[in-house]
Amino acid sequence: MPATDTHRTIEAVFRIESARLIAGLARIVRDVGVAEELAQDAFTVALRKWPDSGVPDNPGAWLMATAKRRAIDLLRQRTLHGRKHEDLTRALRAERAEAAPRAEAAVDDDIGDDLLRLMFTACHPLLSTEGRVALTLRLLGGLTTPEIARAFLVSEATVAQRIVRAKKTLADARVPFEVPRGPDLAARLSAVLEVVYLVFNEGYTATAGDDWMRPALCDDALRLGRILAGLVPQEPEVHGLVALMEIQASRSGARTGPSGEPVLLLDQDRSRWDRLLVRRGLAALDRAERLGGLRGPYALQAAIAACHARAGTAAETDWPRIASLYDALVQLTQSPVVELNRAVAVAMAEGAAAGLELVEALASEPSLAGYHLLPTVRGDLLARLGRLPEARAEFERAAGLTRNARERDLLLARAAACEPASPPSEGP
Repeated sequence: MPATDTHRTIEAVFRIESARLIAGLARIVRDVGVAEELAQDAFTVALRKWPDSGVPDNPGAWLMATAKRRAIDLLRQRTLHGRKHEDLTRALRAERAEAAPRAEAAVDDDIGDDLLRLMFTACHPLLSTEGRVALTLRLLGGLTTPEIARAFLVSEATVAQRIVRAKKTLADARVPFEVPRGPDLAARLSAVLEVVYLVFNEGYTATAGDDWMRPALCDDALRLGRILAGLVPQEPEVHGLVALMEIQASRSGARTGPSGEPVLLLDQDRSRWDRLLVRRGLAALDRAERLGGLRGPYALQAAIAACHARAGTAAETDWPRIASLYDALVQLTQSPVVELNRAVAVAMAEGAAAGLELVEALASEPSLAGYHLLPTVRGDLLARLGRLPEARAEFERAAGLTRNARERDLLLARAAACEPASPPSEGP
């Protein structure tokens, strides 16, 4: 395999394995910052060795073994929170013994999942909400700083500062690497849900790169969401989030064409939607409604997704119902992005002119200044109103703002489709 191909393979492996690697190391060294450094060290060793030796049959296990050796080397040189090398060696032996269930472990840890421990640790109340989400996206979602910045509509420097500050705060406070219980669990749950939601969104529509979707992220978010639903079965918003993700994930097979190009919702072949995931999502939504009604942001979004899932065709979609649900969501969140989505629903229910009026009101919103979906929506509504030159300009502007290659191609194609047809030439 050529060296460049090997490097791409290594990067892909690390992207897939990094969260599990960091989580497993954090259980050993009890410091997420050190765990991330050890994981990066193992990745560096792989970049040096694998081009010659080849990618191992079990690359995740290879990276973990290498990182553990690095941990021992590190603690030979200095103590980690006062623990000497012998202490770490005992910890590693104890870790192997943990494979056998113990009664006290069942009491102290209801989940037994390193990734979830890492998530709750990263969502500790000591951190700001922004710091919790950014750190968890970095450690568990495997997202880069630019990708997180895009998700939050803030600068890359801001995200980088949040991550560094969060890791330092956790290390200085010696926050235990564990799943909280009781009041502490409730206090951290909303931040955990936000993280799971944003990880899923990054997988559902990638902010950058050559792929429209990153299914592995959706799978991880769904897995964590289902585990959370088992941990707090009486919490309606957990079921609301699971419902939203299940229904959204059901469309994955219809969201791309033969060459990986995006297929928009109204153009999708609904026979390709995964009906099992739809049923699971609707069942989770039913649980959320029975527990608390449609009062939370995730349950409301799941109800919107359910309107699409229940429609046999795009034409059968209950757009007035969706617009009404978005009204409630806007009142709850006060989010400009939600207001933009509401404008789309209003346009479908009442006509493009009504939607465009709402979009124009968002034009001066600072947080949407670099948000490519604002000109995308405006371009779509202008095209529907026959204002093709203006629509073309909006699609081109949106193409310049997105960092996803597939989405850029789609937007440029939509811009080209707005070119007025040339009049027939006159004969001699």
